[in-house]
Amino acid sequence: MKRAFITGITGQDGSYLAELLLEKGYEVHGLIRRASTFNTSRIDHLFQDPHQTSPNLILHYGDITDSSGITNLIREIEPHEVYNLAAQSHVMVSFTMPTYTAQVDAVGAITLLEAIRSSKLETRFYQASTSELFGSTPPPQNETSAFRPRSPYAAAKLYAYWTTITYRDAYGLHGTNGILFNHESPRRGETFVTRKITRAVANIARGSDEKLYLGNLDAIRDWGYAKEYVETMWLMLQLDKPDDYVVATGVGATVRQFCERAFSRANLQWQDHVVEDSRYFRPTEVNSLVGDPSKVERVLGWRAKTHWMDLADLMVDADIKSVS
Repeated sequence: MKRAFITGITGQDGSYLAELLLEKGYEVHGLIRRASTFNTSRIDHLFQDPHQTSPNLILHYGDITDSSGITNLIREIEPHEVYNLAAQSHVMVSFTMPTYTAQVDAVGAITLLEAIRSSKLETRFYQASTSELFGSTPPPQNETSAFRPRSPYAAAKLYAYWTTITYRDAYGLHGTNGILFNHESPRRGETFVTRKITRAVANIARGSDEKLYLGNLDAIRDWGYAKEYVETMWLMLQLDKPDDYVVATGVGATVRQFCERAFSRANLQWQDHVVEDSRYFRPTEVNSLVGDPSKVERVLGWRAKTHWMDLADLMVDADIKSVS
């Protein structure tokens, strides 16, 4: 039985990846932070009582910034695959918490890489990179496009990206970067723009008179379905040769278009409910991120099935169901 270790397992991507690996017969270990309230809602359906059965999902308390704790876990678990999905991943928050973002997103990655290197295990490593690395580089962006980060979040992720490549070249570590463009789902956090929109649609359709305040409505993003995207993470680590891949749909849309589609799904006019508010604009805007997925399609044989319009529909439907 293969063993996988997932940091960020309680997040959107971590929960979908855990499902996928369990379906494939893995023993899955996940890192969770200690909290006084339960924070495992996205993976509760996967939980097995260890008092009644031998579980294939095992959770460990810890923190990505605790180097000794992470090293001990890697040596205890001896994972065949490590997926680093832990991050402070909200771009706007990274401007107000830049030091914390760097500690988690940049130093956290090297903590894992060093733990794997020092353990001398034949462990394959996946680093969750981001389209935000490209920043102001014009689209379409692919693996050879210039990196021009425009936020502390993107800068921290760029450090993790290059550190993964450095450990690959210097130590022969099987390290891969997945440069995933925006990927969403009904499990997306409610502070992220797509979920903020679909949650508001559900509330308004139910009778709320709330207004939805958003930032730059003209920002263009390439939105895909997170449940599909996690398959590429697994596929990358099945290759004998590590490499770096852009994962995207290749189709872009504005935040305004996403709003229009989401509200129309509930037979609402978005203009009646949405207010563009400059307080939600980033200090440095990223105008357009649209990926070129040619390499991942060619090498992994993977292609996105769900594009942004269908994604908006399924997220609205899920949120309407959750509030009804």
